[in-house]
Amino acid sequence: MKFVPTEIPDVVVVESPVHADDRGFLLEAWSERAFRAAGIEASFVQCNHSRSRRGVVRGLHYQNPSAQGKLVRVTSGAIWDVAVDLRRTHPTFGRWVGVPLVAGEPRALWIPPGFAHGFCATEDADVLYLCTAPYDPAAERTLRWNDPELAIAWPLAVPPVVSARDAAGVPFSAADVYGT
Repeated sequence: MKFVPTEIPDVVVVESPVHADDRGFLLEAWSERAFRAAGIEASFVQCNHSRSRRGVVRGLHYQNPSAQGKLVRVTSGAIWDVAVDLRRTHPTFGRWVGVPLVAGEPRALWIPPGFAHGFCATEDADVLYLCTAPYDPAAERTLRWNDPELAIAWPLAVPPVVSARDAAGVPFSAADVYGT
């Protein structure tokens, strides 16, 4: 596995080697040993699968407390995946990074605990993501996906489809962030 830091070094693109032949392919989607060798300590307790139509924006979601790290992979279609650093004591606090993830490409995105996460479906897409903490409804938080302070450059040609929960997200300035 190859681990490629993004503009926010803790958010990492994970590239898996593909072993292909005339039958198809195999790739190692997760390896505790490889992640630990790369300095990423992650133990997953839950796997989620979402399906989104093109033009849907999901997020920006996080849990506080009960922060979740996520390993995100697209199994069909394509998304533009976004992570926003909500760790007050980090130099990248308040910054975001966006990464395209496309089915058929051996890439995933590691988003550590302490980040809000969301994505825009640039095609109809199925997304699998492993989580380091279980879903906790009492801890769920939603950051406004289109907050002008964050100025996320979503790749949208038309207004997106968003849930009522996501439309009612709080602005970054009012977010329940991590750290003092």
